[in-house]
Amino acid sequence: MKRGNLQVGISAIKGFNDLLPFESGLWQFIEQTARKVFSRYGFQEIRVPVVEKTELFCRSIGDTTDIVEKEMYTFADKGGNSLTLRPEGTAGVVRAFIEHKLYALDSLTKLCYMGPMFRHERPQKGRYRQFHQIGVEAIGSTDPMVDAQVLHLVSRLFQELGLTEPSLQINSLGCPVCRPTYRRALVNFLSGCQDALCADCRRRQATNPLRVLDCKVPGCILATQGAPTISDYLCPDCDTHFSGVQGYLNAADVPYSLNSRMVRGLDYYTRTTFELVTGLLGAQSAVAAGGRYDGLVEQLGGPSVPGIGFALGVERVALLLGDRSFEQVPDLFVAVMGDSARKTGFRIMSGLQDAGLRVEADAEAKSLKSQLRRADKLKARYSIVIGETEIETNKVTLKRMADGEQELVSLEAVELAAKITGGSML
Repeated sequence: MKRGNLQVGISAIKGFNDLLPFESGLWQFIEQTARKVFSRYGFQEIRVPVVEKTELFCRSIGDTTDIVEKEMYTFADKGGNSLTLRPEGTAGVVRAFIEHKLYALDSLTKLCYMGPMFRHERPQKGRYRQFHQIGVEAIGSTDPMVDAQVLHLVSRLFQELGLTEPSLQINSLGCPVCRPTYRRALVNFLSGCQDALCADCRRRQATNPLRVLDCKVPGCILATQGAPTISDYLCPDCDTHFSGVQGYLNAADVPYSLNSRMVRGLDYYTRTTFELVTGLLGAQSAVAAGGRYDGLVEQLGGPSVPGIGFALGVERVALLLGDRSFEQVPDLFVAVMGDSARKTGFRIMSGLQDAGLRVEADAEAKSLKSQLRRADKLKARYSIVIGETEIETNKVTLKRMADGEQELVSLEAVELAAKITGGSML
C-alpha cells in the first residue's frame, strides 16, 4: 500500500500474533512435554480441521453463550454454507469421534490435540483472537476413576513443565436431574440482586444464570457472594460420583481444593469441572480448564457415550514459564579460508548434520575474523577453522568456545562427531 510517496508495510491483524524463532523453542518444549505425558497415559493424537459447520458449535457450546453470541468468526462460503473458525477443541474432536465411529474401536477412547483456536474478543495479556490450546478427551466412561486420571494427568503435566504455582480447583455442576432445581434456586436469588448486576449478567440471568457466578466484574462478585451453591443440590448419583473423584485424587496424593462457585462457559458440561488457576497473570487466572460432558456425544448425533476432557492455553503457559531459554545453538561452527576449503567445509558440515549434529557455517566468503564473530553470536559450542594446511594434513583444531580449550583431531566427520558428542572435551 502506498500513501503519497510513502511505502506502508502490511502488519498482522490485531490479536493474531507471529511466533518468532527465539520464542518457538519455548513452545516446542511445551508441546513436546505434553506429547510425552499424554503418551504415558495412553492418549493418542487427533487432528481435526480449524473450520467446521457453524451448527456444530451452536449445538454443542450453546446459543446463549458469549462465544456463540459475540466471539465466533463465522462466514458464508461460496456455496452459501455457514462456516466457523473453531473457538474451542472439544466439539470438533467429538464430531470426528462420531463421524468415524471411533466408539466401535474401544470402550474408552483417549484422544489428545493441539492447535490454534479463534475468538473475536478484546486482545489482552494471555488472551488473543488466535490462540493455541493443547487438550485431551477421554470418551466412553462415567467412572470417577477416569475423571481422576484426567486430573492427575493435567497436574503431572504442569509439574513436568516445571510449574508448581497453578493450583487445581474442582467442582461438580450436577446433571440434568439435579441442575434444574439448583437453577431455579439461583434464578430466585439473582432476581433479588439484579439491580447490582452488570448488563451482561442481567441478560444471563434469564438465559444462562450459572454464568453470573463466573463474572469478573467486582459488583457482580459482591452481589452474588451469598448465592446458593450447587453442592447443596446434587442428586445422590452426582454426590456419589463427586465423592468418588475426590477419593481417587486423595489416594494418588493429587493436591486440589473445592470451589463451589466454579462454572464453565459452555453448555455441554456436567458433573466434574475443574481449573488450574494462578495469581500471576492478572485477570486471566485460569491456565487450564475442563470437565465432564456426558450428554454431548448424543446431542451431536452419536450414541449415548459420556466423556471428560480439558484444554490448556499455550500462550498463558508460555507467560508462566517466563524468560526460560530454549534457544537451539549450533554444536559446531565451521569457518573456512579459500575456495577449496569451502567445499571441504561443506562436506564436513553435511556429514555432521547427517550424524544428527547442529552445524553452521558462513554462506559468504567473509574474513576469518568475521566468521568467528558470527560463531560467537550464534553461541556455537565448538568451532573449527579449515584452510589449506588443514586439508593437506587432514588435521583440524577443534576449539571449545566456552573456555577456549583446543584439541587437534582428524578432519573427518565421524571423528569430529565423536569428539563433540562424547569426547574428552565434554
